[in-house]
Amino acid sequence: STDAPAHFVLLPPAPQCTSPVHKISLLLRRRTALSHAFFTPLLSTLLKTTLPGSVSSVSLRSSFTNRPLSMFGMFKKPELPTAATALKGRDEEMKLGSNKHFVLSNPIKGPFPENMEVVVFGTGCFWGTEKGFWRMPGVYSTAVGYAAGFTPNPTYEEVCSGRTGHNEVVHVAYDPSIVSFSDLLRLFWESHDPSQGMGQGNDSGTQYRSGIYFYSEEQKVLAEASKKAYEALLKRKITTEIIPAGPFYYAEEYHQQYLAKPGSRPYCSAQPQGISLEGVEWIPEELRSKYAPKIPATYWSQHAPRPGCTIKFDNKQVSLSSL
Repeated sequence: STDAPAHFVLLPPAPQCTSPVHKISLLLRRRTALSHAFFTPLLSTLLKTTLPGSVSSVSLRSSFTNRPLSMFGMFKKPELPTAATALKGRDEEMKLGSNKHFVLSNPIKGPFPENMEVVVFGTGCFWGTEKGFWRMPGVYSTAVGYAAGFTPNPTYEEVCSGRTGHNEVVHVAYDPSIVSFSDLLRLFWESHDPSQGMGQGNDSGTQYRSGIYFYSEEQKVLAEASKKAYEALLKRKITTEIIPAGPFYYAEEYHQQYLAKPGSRPYCSAQPQGISLEGVEWIPEELRSKYAPKIPATYWSQHAPRPGCTIKFDNKQVSLSSL
């Protein structure tokens, strides 16, 4: 099926991350010293004349990602709003058409089984982030949404405006008897470049920042220890925020498990650095026994994120028996 929400610009499938559409998206997102007065009409015309479908010159978008683009925003460093300047939002929660995970078939909204634990991660565009986590053995459910901002119940367009303070994130419910929190942290660090500040790859904005949002003191301790260890491996300053998990607002239905749905566009801007967080040495000694990795080395050799395109894996969850 090629059905999609009306606000999507439907394009032929783009199997490569280096498709012409994606290259134009890169050009639109790249900061440049040249005048926006020159680039706005030029790129608007280029999009209209060289790509299927039409793109409004009034509200210019990336036809590859359907993400709103601001030519003026290309010249301004992304900054978080304050509670006073953020959009007011609304009391009504986002309505989801289904509470069933498109791949795992489990509920995406709690309450979850008592043995499950939860955490929230942000590594840039939430489409690719979610796919990486739902494929990991032991993950019970994932959902994309917005967190760490000020605006209650924001919409996607509002988050993309940069005026809510929210980050694009993935809520992960997992079984700690199968997958350790240290395994999830390893996937988190290896899935992106955590040194890029307010952006990731081709995506620039406060909603694309790196973040770990914890629900327990032990999650906090492990997150901070892993950050210190990965920063030493990366050999540059990491900008990841590690803060308590506040309200998690579910994103629109069409964003949930987006990359597994018919008609989706295989886009992900994450920038894995090819550096692994292996072993247990980084785990504080008092927590090492409880949080030792459970996912075998064969998983990482076969399914770990790789530099370049990160979403070419199968949509199915990896089974431990297959490793």
